[in-house]
Amino acid sequence: MGVGEEEEPEELLLQDPKEWKKQDHYQVLGLSHLRHKATPAQIKIAHRKKVLKHHPDKKAGASHTTNDDAFFKCIQKANEVLTNPERRRQFDSVDPNFVAIEDDVPTASQFKNREKDTQYFFDEFTPVFEREARFSKKTPVPMLGQYDDPKEKVEGFYDFWYNFDSWRSFEYLDKEVNEGSDNRDDKRYTEKKNKSERARRKKEDTARLRGIVDLTLGLDPRIKRIKQEEKEAREAKKKNKNGLTPANQKAKAEEEKRKAEEEAKKKEEEETIARAEAKKAKAAAANAAKKARRQQRAAEGEGANGP
Repeated sequence: MGVGEEEEPEELLLQDPKEWKKQDHYQVLGLSHLRHKATPAQIKIAHRKKVLKHHPDKKAGASHTTNDDAFFKCIQKANEVLTNPERRRQFDSVDPNFVAIEDDVPTASQFKNREKDTQYFFDEFTPVFEREARFSKKTPVPMLGQYDDPKEKVEGFYDFWYNFDSWRSFEYLDKEVNEGSDNRDDKRYTEKKNKSERARRKKEDTARLRGIVDLTLGLDPRIKRIKQEEKEAREAKKKNKNGLTPANQKAKAEEEKRKAEEEAKKKEEEETIARAEAKKAKAAAANAAKKARRQQRAAEGEGANGP
């Protein structure tokens, strides 16, 4: 619905076809509302509508004065770019609609005094990752999620985005070699310059996205929640089977130590008494044996002196 039927402002119709790299191909075909989501079938329909409306022959017949085909050339170039998968991807990488909002990212100052409003974080950052996700080589792309997400899901999100593999490239912005130039040095210089510029833009884009992920991680309320849960889990682990708190567990350990010391002291006292009694019994036995020997000798003496 509405494919190829968007309003055509005057500045759009007056574009110079020679400046085709500056034109918004989606707008030219009336696909601004779909952009990178437009299907090949929709592009074909939009192109046919535009051709029927702006064909030079039709304009010449209507005005009887001119055969102006400038905008028609823009239409043909837009169709040429958007029906070629590689060239369309190159254009999508520098889509003016995306470029205009790629730096529209929440700032840390927006979250001041909003620690309790966890939903605000997700409302602000979710659209940012949704628009960046289309450049991912890997699918599916994990989205920001929600406050109650488990630790594994949160870690998976940041691991994916910190290692984001983007297909975004910048060949579309290459400078063309001067028309009619056969100088090989000029061509080599231009190609070298283009290659250098592509690498620079790619590096800047990677740094831009990394900055977004860093900012998101620093403000993510789930990180604070997860740390608190881990702290509580560690404290719970310290409790014994009876559910004692660390303070009660320490008191119990001290009481057990005191009892052990008392038992050891009591055992030592008992052993001391036992040794004393054994010594006393040994002495008594020795005395009894000594007395028995004296009695025996006395008896033997009386027998020797008998009548």
